[in-house]
Amino acid sequence: MYKNTARVLSVAGLMAASFSVFATTYPLTVTDISGQKVTIEKAPQRVILQDGRDLLALAVLDKANPFEHVVAWNNLLKKTDSGTWDMLKSKWPESANILDMGFSDKGQVDLETVIARKPDLMVAQLRAKDSLAQAGVLDKLAALHIPVVFLDYELDPAKNTAPSIELLGKVMNQEDNARAYTTFYNAHFQNIQKAVSAIKTKPNVFIEPIAGRDDSCCFTHGNAGWGRLIQAVDANNIGSQLLPGASGTVSLEQVISMKPDVYIMTGSARPKGGSVTHILPFGYGADQASLDKAAKVLTSRTGVAQIPAVINGNVYAVYHQFYNHPYNIVGMEYLAKFIYPQEFKTLDPAKTYHDIVRNYTNLPDQDFILGWSAKK
Repeated sequence: MYKNTARVLSVAGLMAASFSVFATTYPLTVTDISGQKVTIEKAPQRVILQDGRDLLALAVLDKANPFEHVVAWNNLLKKTDSGTWDMLKSKWPESANILDMGFSDKGQVDLETVIARKPDLMVAQLRAKDSLAQAGVLDKLAALHIPVVFLDYELDPAKNTAPSIELLGKVMNQEDNARAYTTFYNAHFQNIQKAVSAIKTKPNVFIEPIAGRDDSCCFTHGNAGWGRLIQAVDANNIGSQLLPGASGTVSLEQVISMKPDVYIMTGSARPKGGSVTHILPFGYGADQASLDKAAKVLTSRTGVAQIPAVINGNVYAVYHQFYNHPYNIVGMEYLAKFIYPQEFKTLDPAKTYHDIVRNYTNLPDQDFILGWSAKK
């Protein structure tokens, strides 16, 4: 784990300091990540978040208080990443009082309660657009002249994450902060691309998101989420070959027959009291002993121990939330280091995360663990 020693301003941070100040002029018409043109009449003051992880994008933009303009959200962090939620509550206690609307990707929401908060903007993830349209949510919001802006960190993260942050920065009148972060993001992404472009042999990788979610293996991602992130570091994602959709379950026999070179699990700390006990508790406040214990149990499952990559010790694990996260460049760096250990032996993804937190947000710079390797 990277320890907090001296606060170092990154090269990207120095570049950011030279930017001129941008101010958004309203009314503003933008083209969002879905390709639709959206007109924002005035600076948004009352925002709803269809996916609560967009709060971490607002942490880059509205540094002093990313919750300042949020009046309702789907608090996925509370359900799937208790460490991050505890950190946010500690820093901004008022966040606990914001309406958690439980806005599912299928459009299921008590829309009247949300509308009662008088929002002037909804920020949503692109993966949910069709469901929101079919449920009539988008038509109802349009009738009330509440604009909806779609972002994407999951369906095509390498292509869409930086543009999504810049788009939201423009909408929220925070273009300078957005551009400072995306300069950093793009520089790190290009460093990965430069290194992998020289590699001739591309390993076969199998990833098991939320390993231990049930007793069986193997849930995985295809051409979305972790599957796309694996492709972004120029490796072959086995799930993309086996699944027709974004995610699904494949048989353990299929995984073994595909002879993966690398096997990766993901996880994040969940609220206490759940029925699943062996999910990898990555994130804020994680401890190495708990991660080692969970990883041992997961890799000892019947059949999993027979996966070629597991037999050969090419087993790794990473913080789950990076599959749909504005800081997914850190997840890509972990994947690059796991899949190509020789080419990326000096890469320090934990330091990259610390740099993001220190230089581009006002989030507390607390200890965390975001990656694990069987090779100590």
